[in-house]
Amino acid sequence: MLRARLTEAMKDAMRAKDQRTLGAVRLILAALKDRDIAARPGGNTEGISDAEIASMLQGMVKQRRESVTLYRQGGREELALQEEGEIAVIETFLPKQMTEDEVKAAIADAVAETGAAGIQGMGKVMAALKAKYAGQMDFSRAGPLVKAALGA
Repeated sequence: MLRARLTEAMKDAMRAKDQRTLGAVRLILAALKDRDIAARPGGNTEGISDAEIASMLQGMVKQRRESVTLYRQGGREELALQEEGEIAVIETFLPKQMTEDEVKAAIADAVAETGAAGIQGMGKVMAALKAKYAGQMDFSRAGPLVKAALGA
């Protein structure tokens, strides 16, 4: 379903002559094609799943946010604005992100579900969260919350 949305978005951007959106969608489709090709040796000839696509999109957003920070530190505001434009386009394909309160509740559920106690259980909790909330949760922000929940 996400693949179809991406293809339609590219067509719409081409019709509207929206170069910013078209460029960002083409970047997404190129990254998606790379992931599909990388998945072939494992027997996956149909391409990666929507959950894996959502995870890829989150990675792209994270990478661009880091770039924005670096560009601003280097005084390159025009490049920072370009990256922010790409972030806005990429985020339109991601599911609604969870609020901090929702993340904390999900972490509490995952801790109870996995029976994790202490920092040793962090991997189990993070794996459970990634399985359930891929694309909806920013795991770089969830990590410290999981540590706090486990008393580390």
